[in-house]
Amino acid sequence: MHRVVALVTAPQASFELGCAAAVFRDPPYRFGVCTEHPGNLRTTEGFDMVVRSGMRALDRADTIVVPGWLPINREPSEQVLRALTRAHRRGARLVSICSGAYLLAATGVLDGRRVATHWRYADELQRRFPAVQVDPDVLYVDHGDVATSGGSGTGIDLCLHLVRRDHGASYASWVARRMVMPPHREGGQLQYRSEGPELMNRGAEGFPAGRRGAAAGESLGAVLDWAVERLHKPITVEDLARRVNVSPRTLARRFEEQLGAAPGQWLLAQRIARTRVLLEETELSVDAIATRVGLSSATNLRRRFRAALNTTPSAYRRAYQGK
Repeated sequence: MHRVVALVTAPQASFELGCAAAVFRDPPYRFGVCTEHPGNLRTTEGFDMVVRSGMRALDRADTIVVPGWLPINREPSEQVLRALTRAHRRGARLVSICSGAYLLAATGVLDGRRVATHWRYADELQRRFPAVQVDPDVLYVDHGDVATSGGSGTGIDLCLHLVRRDHGASYASWVARRMVMPPHREGGQLQYRSEGPELMNRGAEGFPAGRRGAAAGESLGAVLDWAVERLHKPITVEDLARRVNVSPRTLARRFEEQLGAAPGQWLLAQRIARTRVLLEETELSVDAIATRVGLSSATNLRRRFRAALNTTPSAYRRAYQGK
């Protein structure tokens, strides 16, 4: 059983905590919450929650999640810093959501590393911790032993990514379906930024408006579903553009606004994700999988797979099937 413990502190953002709790609630994970001073703990939403476990829970954790750190200029206690440092040294994975990167940075474990946080907090994080390489745009960054995510909702993306790394794409997709969430968003996708209240509205499909304020009727949901159902066929950017009756240039702009990626990049990511599931769940040859995911040949699939995951299809299959 993989023990995941969220380290919370008042005032605690309940949404960020809920991201981790929802993803890690079922076996093979066991989820718990701890705090420096057990008892009633205030949330940013105005209600209190009761946390019974103290810092010793971190000594038994395999993964420690910091679901935010507010206010961001608050100095952590020596007890908290020692507990996180001790856990990291014995091999626990440290994970931050949103402003939680401030607490991890204070321990020194992020020095010299690329780090994600909410774009609104990025400049202050960089100023306070100059040894950290803050990337204000990406959804999340995973170094293996330490992982950080951007704004609140990207915590779900990062947690699903960690499940995928721990137990494979198939199980991660099951968790995502249970949560009615997209199964995979690459960490390198852009965070959605709002430069004012007029850009904070969401369309009918739940896509953020983006910097240019894409209208609700411009959602890409339908064409994305269409493409995912036809990954075994050749699909061009022009094909996608025709489905929504726009030019390829307009389509590329909408993909950038809504998904933070070019159409071709998104398509390739879906083909790689499908490849992972087929390698985990079937005995199909690499040639057969290449045909099913639209990558034309085993040679092309191997090249794309290695570029995306830094491993071969055969090695990936052995890791998840034990063969």
